Amino acid sequence: MSHRVRIFVVLALAMPLLIPSAVAQKPPAPTPPPPTSTPPSRSANPPLPNSQPIQPTGDLVMFLRGRVATNDGTAVPSDVLVERVCDNRVYQQLYASLRGDFSMQLGSRNNSFVDASGDPTSQSDVAGKNSDMGIPRGDLRRCELRASTSGFHDGILSLVGLDTSGSNVDVGVIVVKRAAKIEGMTVSATPYKAPQNARKAYEKGLDAEKHGKLANAHRYFETAVEIYPNYVNAWFQLGTVLEKENQKDAARAAYTRAATIDNRFLAPYMSLASMAFQAENWTEVVSLTDHILDIDPFNRTAVTGYIVDSDPINSADAYFYNALANYKLNHIAEAEKSALKAEHMAMLNRFPQLHLLLAEIFARKNDYGIAISELQIYLQLVPHAENVEQVRVQLARLQKLNDSVSGSEKPDHM
Repeated sequence: MSHRVRIFVVLALAMPLLIPSAVAQKPPAPTPPPPTSTPPSRSANPPLPNSQPIQPTGDLVMFLRGRVATNDGTAVPSDVLVERVCDNRVYQQLYASLRGDFSMQLGSRNNSFVDASGDPTSQSDVAGKNSDMGIPRGDLRRCELRASTSGFHDGILSLVGLDTSGSNVDVGVIVVKRAAKIEGMTVSATPYKAPQNARKAYEKGLDAEKHGKLANAHRYFETAVEIYPNYVNAWFQLGTVLEKENQKDAARAAYTRAATIDNRFLAPYMSLASMAFQAENWTEVVSLTDHILDIDPFNRTAVTGYIVDSDPINSADAYFYNALANYKLNHIAEAEKSALKAEHMAMLNRFPQLHLLLAEIFARKNDYGIAISELQIYLQLVPHAENVEQVRVQLARLQKLNDSVSGSEKPDHM
């Protein structure tokens, strides 16, 4: 069973039906599992609803300030473009200064875009004096800043953790990495040290597993690790076959052996996290996924070790596991950060149930507008899910709470 299907099924079994903390009653029974079929593909992201509560002026962010730096300490190129990207759509663009500094004004009626000429000094649609100023802090949770320039990999800074008070926010440093090979980052040589007969057994195992011949695959992978006990890939593949054969304890032992041989080979950690997830061992899920997210080279600004090739994990999966496990442990702030990062990294239809989790988190924070938005996205992605009617009931309840909060914020007129 794939990680994605496991997530889809286990969430429905593990997560209670959404209910806001403002309602003083016990949570109802768990939500029935949604269909395990792949959601229909969408040509574009669904529109975000405009039913969020009125934001007080004091919670508006007027400017995002920061700077761009290179990972090797060299001078910043003169053509670094900084963009604000929300839900995979570019909303603003500007060029950093020669020192790498930038200041992005938010909330103008016409967002600023660099014109087609590419002239760093020429930008169109700059905010005028009478333009609307500021963006509600909560709206920036779905955004990130992206710095790009020739010869470097893009630097990305998520605004998920933007909790600094004040209207002018310093986001810190966006690091761009030189495109040349990074010293110290190499492919693990461990699999390639295996003797030829061990590698042949491993390849035969892969072929047998591909054709559904699990008994043969099991035998070949065992032969490979007997010949070469440090064959990390063979231990991992043996674990996957054992898990398919419903030998859970043996599979866990094989995954653990692979992780012990090479703690930068992330695939066995993801499998172990999945098994812990199914067992509802939330502390272990957090520990395993924290390791994945710490080691994942795409989440680090400096690479000091190596990665193993053909690592099949997706960081969005790890963030999702981490989010739900933290939620179950009542670590709400950590759950929110991981869930929003998973949402940023994955296509909207990869984890429809992620929006249920985010709705629950924001409902607990009495942020009903965003919770409503998440439920509406879920209903758009899986309109025929088995729990649709329950979600609609919850949506109606949140809308009433949101209307009540919004009404209370309106000043009385004599």
